[in-house]
Amino acid sequence: MEIAVLLFVIAAIFITRSIKVVPQQNAWVVERLGKYHGSLTPGLNFLMPFIDKVAYKHSLKEIPLDVPSQVCITRDNTQLQVDGILYFQVTDPMRASYGSSNYIMAVTQLAQTSLRSVIGKLELDKTFEERDIINAQIVQAIDEAALNWGVKVLRYEIKDLTPPKEILHAMQAQITAEREKRALIAASEGRRQEQINIATGEREAFIARSEGEKQAAINNAQGEAAAITEVANATALAIERIAHAINQPGGEQAVQLKVAERAVDAYGKVAADATTTLIIPGNMSEVSALIGSAMKMIGTGKQGAGAGA
Repeated sequence: MEIAVLLFVIAAIFITRSIKVVPQQNAWVVERLGKYHGSLTPGLNFLMPFIDKVAYKHSLKEIPLDVPSQVCITRDNTQLQVDGILYFQVTDPMRASYGSSNYIMAVTQLAQTSLRSVIGKLELDKTFEERDIINAQIVQAIDEAALNWGVKVLRYEIKDLTPPKEILHAMQAQITAEREKRALIAASEGRRQEQINIATGEREAFIARSEGEKQAAINNAQGEAAAITEVANATALAIERIAHAINQPGGEQAVQLKVAERAVDAYGKVAADATTTLIIPGNMSEVSALIGSAMKMIGTGKQGAGAGA
């Protein structure tokens, strides 16, 4: 019975030492008699008991590493308190086991020294503007050295950049002045645009008034021209009708009568004026002679009109 129990215990020890189950995204380094033998992949693996030994266990997942805060000096001799976070991944379990005694500490120290070197090449304002460039340069510097440690540096991110309080106050004053400057510029631009709009409106109003006055003058001129034309047409029509009437039988007698009436009316108006001295010819036949002269003039005008026709 005791022998059976002993055999069972020995068998359990052999099984425990010979069968290894590796989790996913893990790699175990095996040494045989103290020498590197191989790496166990995820799943069921078999070892030789008491000869093979799992010496190192590595996670192949992406590992975030908090880089301790440190003081960096910029190119213009300004101190900055900088901290960041580094993301890396074990890609070669054998090198991660034998390339460095502590690859995590090595990566951390290299990240700090690389950060100080990169910050020292930049001025204070550039450190805030070019974070992406800083991150890329740090990753490149660490990745070249980390290849010997079986580690791949994926990215580095600066979490915080803290300048001294005096620098913060100066930066705040600069930002305030810049904002006030922008506000003044915006106000002046607004006033300038307002003056432009007013001038443009006045110009358009003046043009509109002048166009209206011009059109009104054109309309008045056209109206006066039309009125003169109508009066001339009416006068011409009246003259034409009078001439036609004179050529009718009895027309000349009618004209003589009309002239005589006008002469009598003229004498009457002159006699009615108390301030006018009227000399009446003794022989009234002179009046008829005056009428006859007028009729001769009308006849002469008719002959001249006929000759012109």
